[in-house]
Amino acid sequence: MTRKQMHIGLCLTGTWMNGQEPEPDALERHVADPLAQHIRLAQAAERAKLDFIFLPDTLGVMPRKGRSRPMPGLDVTLVMAGLARETSHVGLVTTASTTFNPPYVIARQMQTLHWLSNGRAGWNIVTSIEGAENFGSQPMPAPEERYRKAAEFTQAVKALWDSFPYEALTGEKPVTPAAHEGEFFSVAGPLNVPGHPAGSPPLFQAGASDAGRAFSASVADATFAAAPDMAAALDLRADLRARAEACGRNPDAIKVLPGLYFFLAQTREEAWAMHRRAHAHLTHEHRIESVRMILGADLSGHPLQTVITPDLLPEPDQPVRSRTHADLLRRYIERERPTLGQLLDRPEVVGSAHWVSVGTVEDVLADIISWHEAGAIDGVIALPGGSLDSCRLFLEELVPALAAKGLFRTDYAGKTLREHLAA
Repeated sequence: MTRKQMHIGLCLTGTWMNGQEPEPDALERHVADPLAQHIRLAQAAERAKLDFIFLPDTLGVMPRKGRSRPMPGLDVTLVMAGLARETSHVGLVTTASTTFNPPYVIARQMQTLHWLSNGRAGWNIVTSIEGAENFGSQPMPAPEERYRKAAEFTQAVKALWDSFPYEALTGEKPVTPAAHEGEFFSVAGPLNVPGHPAGSPPLFQAGASDAGRAFSASVADATFAAAPDMAAALDLRADLRARAEACGRNPDAIKVLPGLYFFLAQTREEAWAMHRRAHAHLTHEHRIESVRMILGADLSGHPLQTVITPDLLPEPDQPVRSRTHADLLRRYIERERPTLGQLLDRPEVVGSAHWVSVGTVEDVLADIISWHEAGAIDGVIALPGGSLDSCRLFLEELVPALAAKGLFRTDYAGKTLREHLAA
């Protein structure tokens, strides 16, 4: 058995509320103290010695399939700034879009969060797939353009970070212009926030399309991978490592961390009942519509026993909402030839294309170890499902069980996120 330790992050979104409307008193508590739940989870993650906590972001009020109430969304970087004061070791990975923000603003926000947290900030780089209507009248750019813009945006941010090195505070180095000129951005600089002694914030990226993989391999320290099964994870990790090497990078420099959407309970029966409740709001019609949105395929006239083959799908080059999800689901159909019933139960259809593990602590522990031993992952980003108790079992029982097997740390060796990821 390999003894290389894993990296684990915890997503702070309220995924345990899937399948049910929040209770009125829960909403009232959230409005009265919107940071309270985040603080409790962040501190619990730190007690478990996790590498980082993570917050995704959306730039609008997103529809929730089968549910009437929208989920409230605070500015995630401001939330992380609040959490920096309530924690001391766990990393703080926030999300910022390269499609709708200026590089100077993001460079300044990230470096400020880095100082507020004493070197624990991380930037999850996203190109966004929705929200253009909130930033003007222009339609959402095509994925290829968004990734070209993201690559240049990241170059500009790095140039701004380099323009005011920490050593300039002591006179050992000068402050210099960023002087970035490109297809999308012109940024003079320098940044007015100095670099931190811990170095620049680590970079995370989540795209698993071809363009997303190329971008991630060129810049990312870690990839928040969409990998609904081990075959997808093995393919993604091998491809990213090869691409990183082709970019002149050490392939070990990029950590592949699939989202792990878990449902933990004391018994398997309780865990599976929790999983069913979490998706009970998704009717047959919702799932058919989800397939249509992902692949552009209308399968509404087919019985559940119909074997779904690639010839039932549109051409793969047609525009889709998320190329990552479309490619993952298409590969699954090409590989497995599922029935329609099996297809409608897939993570890509009912969720966000993440790996789903359901059962007792021992069941999910064995699942994680099998993926790790197979070389499919460098760790996980945990997405709590079902209940707060499921999250508690993960942090208080499953993570210590990994540590007992030598697969996770028993204590922090450093205080910065870059140190956690390098360990």
